[in-house]
Amino acid sequence: MGPPEYRRDVRQPISFMTRIARQLQLSVLQERLAVSRLAPDAPVPLWATQGVFFSVTRTSEELSIVTQESLTPAGVQSQPGWRALKLHGPFAFSEIGVVSALAVPLAEAKIGVFIVSTFDTDYLLVPSCDLEAAIRALQGAGHTIDRSTSE
Repeated sequence: MGPPEYRRDVRQPISFMTRIARQLQLSVLQERLAVSRLAPDAPVPLWATQGVFFSVTRTSEELSIVTQESLTPAGVQSQPGWRALKLHGPFAFSEIGVVSALAVPLAEAKIGVFIVSTFDTDYLLVPSCDLEAAIRALQGAGHTIDRSTSE
């Protein structure tokens, strides 16, 4: 089986303390977002594809929509109050640890995230009320945050 140190290296999970430091650049988007849930067989509504930022995901359990808060109609099951931090990409699909470099400091700061991924990059959505704390946590982890496009 080999020396114990080889077995130990293979089986040791990466912990918060041994994670690879990765410094990323992000921008705060100005849009206030909402995450909505529709029935899995519902057609994609027109309002879901308006605005400068939206994401539509269908699974066998739901149709999930992220769009500007102001475009979400009353009566739709929705959670408003999200802000987005855009990672400056693009990132290759083979890159490891991009999202965890951001999610770990936010988890340590007790801030939940909702992640939207695209072909080139990722967006971290954080509750609007936690935006400032999220920025502080990410900057404390060595990341750069550009607020020039935010309100």
